[in-house]
Amino acid sequence: MSRAIIFPGQGSQSVGMGKDLFKNSAEVRVFFEQASEILKEDMQKLCFEENAKLNLTQYTQPAILLVSYSVFSLVRKKLEGSGIAFGLGHSLGEFSALCASGALSFEKAIALVHKRGILMEEACKSKVAGMMVVLGLEDVVLEEFCEKKRNLGLKVWCANYNGDGQMVLGGSKEDLQDLEVELKGLGAKRALILPMSVASHCPALESICGDFKVLLEEALCDSFAFPIISNVNAKPYNSKIQALELLANQLVKPVLYKQSIRENDGAIDSFIECGGSVLKGLNKRLSKKDTLSLQTYAEIQDFLQKD
Repeated sequence: MSRAIIFPGQGSQSVGMGKDLFKNSAEVRVFFEQASEILKEDMQKLCFEENAKLNLTQYTQPAILLVSYSVFSLVRKKLEGSGIAFGLGHSLGEFSALCASGALSFEKAIALVHKRGILMEEACKSKVAGMMVVLGLEDVVLEEFCEKKRNLGLKVWCANYNGDGQMVLGGSKEDLQDLEVELKGLGAKRALILPMSVASHCPALESICGDFKVLLEEALCDSFAFPIISNVNAKPYNSKIQALELLANQLVKPVLYKQSIRENDGAIDSFIECGGSVLKGLNKRLSKKDTLSLQTYAEIQDFLQKD
């Protein structure tokens, strides 16, 4: 049986994430200790207790990667034994996939996504950036709508292709807020500003691409146990030179999650989501292949005990 392993992105965080794994696994406790040391931040407190930092991009990203990689580490042997066809992540999740593949060490991955979050916050600080989820409109309608608005001077772009009739826009928060009524007039079932202070996967982040590429050069190694599907073009890559270009571009190009699933699910029998269930929800409408969500220690043990 050939499987794909998939990893959730920003927005999947929640208070208590990873607590069950931490309680039951010494290996996971070591990962939390390592992450806490690298970031000089108590990751138990960050992930397990109500606090404002969990939703700050520079902490959200390492917290999600920490939990996702913890899940993967507990099922790694079984997955490698049956064969991993490819790894795929949604936005930040692509870095979790790279960590699982061996192209990033856990320690370097935690530091890298923390710095990525800081750069993103800095790039958007003076621009009052934001993101908006739009439900119920076709891709081409939103693409043409955003292009027309940019021609009028607004800063709005298609940022995440999550599924048919499910798109996330990025850009100026003020510009996005002004579009809500018009989008619903076009037939959108919902147009909702998301609780985010950055605008990912659009030109709002152009100013940090060079700096981030330098960080990537230092962190990545040319060792891939399995290929990674790029958010940028929905195609597999398995070398550092490819990763450098694709991951820098990922900051300013839309996440092609929908396309990635549809163009690659013919190569696998099922999907395993490590550390969340958001992608399982998206996959129900994108693929006929099963997606197994692994989050709790009990779910992991059940998976390990099955043939």
